[in-house]
Amino acid sequence: MSRFQRRREGEEQRATTLELFYDLVFVFAITQVSHLLLRHLTWEGAGQSMLVLLVVWWAWNYTTWVTNELDPESPVVRLALIATMLASLLMAVAIPQAFGARALLFAGSYVAIQVGRHLFLAFGAGARGTIERQRAVRILIWFAFAGAFWIAGALADGTARTVLWLVALVIDYGAPLVTFWLPGRPFPSTAWDVGTAHFAERFQLFVIIALGESIVVTGATTSELQLDLARVVAFAVAFLSTAAFWWLYFNYVAQIAQRRLELAGLRRTQLARDGYTYLHVVLITGVIVSAVGDELVIARPTEVLPGREVAALVAGPAIYLLAHALFRLRMSGSLSRKRLAGAVACAATGGIGAFAPALVVAALLLAILIAVIVSERISGRRRARRGEPAPLERLDAAAEEQTGAS
Repeated sequence: MSRFQRRREGEEQRATTLELFYDLVFVFAITQVSHLLLRHLTWEGAGQSMLVLLVVWWAWNYTTWVTNELDPESPVVRLALIATMLASLLMAVAIPQAFGARALLFAGSYVAIQVGRHLFLAFGAGARGTIERQRAVRILIWFAFAGAFWIAGALADGTARTVLWLVALVIDYGAPLVTFWLPGRPFPSTAWDVGTAHFAERFQLFVIIALGESIVVTGATTSELQLDLARVVAFAVAFLSTAAFWWLYFNYVAQIAQRRLELAGLRRTQLARDGYTYLHVVLITGVIVSAVGDELVIARPTEVLPGREVAALVAGPAIYLLAHALFRLRMSGSLSRKRLAGAVACAATGGIGAFAPALVVAALLLAILIAVIVSERISGRRRARRGEPAPLERLDAAAEEQTGAS
């Protein structure tokens, strides 16, 4: 056991104030990513923004896996997390010029976060011979390998930088899929101990961070512009769209996913990896792109937007709904046809944007989101009238059976 292991004496673990403090950096980082995309609404700009987001996400995600196991009351753990927070802030500061003058600051900060964290876990937190130390060393080797490409890319220019960073990203994101494989040294995926309530809550809080960034963008953009009826309506539509995003995730999806994670048994680590580590970044992408779309609509509500701006406007909710469908497919093995149909409808709305004002397109997208919410509530009421249990009720019953059997 790690000398700084989180104590789980039967009590339910919750996110700590230190972790919430750490998350404040990522409020800024998400804002930086959305502004980067807004300033570079091209295919190249979208690709660069996506790469930056994946880096930001990977830094936050690994820290979350680590703090899920470590004791946040330990002064050493606190200092380590604060140091990680400082490096994360430097990384976020570099985002606007990550592919320019501050490439080395961006990549260097990221490598320092990943390598530094696991140096601490391997040689500072893990006692010799423990599985925690073995695991940390394996991950450290992968991060060091990828880090060479990150630093080399930062020192290169143009296409060479992009290629080297893409190689590094593939290494980083591929490592968990092969359980940080090393030649001749197999390692079980069950070596991770996922504290379900705390783990799920941390990812839920990141969704709140992204939604909060949308609120900030909506308010900040509106406050800087002259108010007229069209702009006030655009402001209301943007806010209600963000509220719909919240509803779609937190009304029952977050609870059901958490319960499925609790019941996953030996598959828990893989389910946590796929559903949260990988698929939640798709959810976050949808929220960020939607924030960019909201800013465009509020700025020019009565204008017909250029094609690339219409694409950003409709892509946000489409990606968000698609991510929900993929999340449910991975967590439960079933397909959410309503959310998938909503994603298709949002994408199709882009055709209307070729001749309709931005506010009209935004209102149609909001109507689609509301239609998905209403249709799901209608289905729930029909199920209740037939006497069928709700999905969460079925999972609660399964949990009780599992508890009774044990």
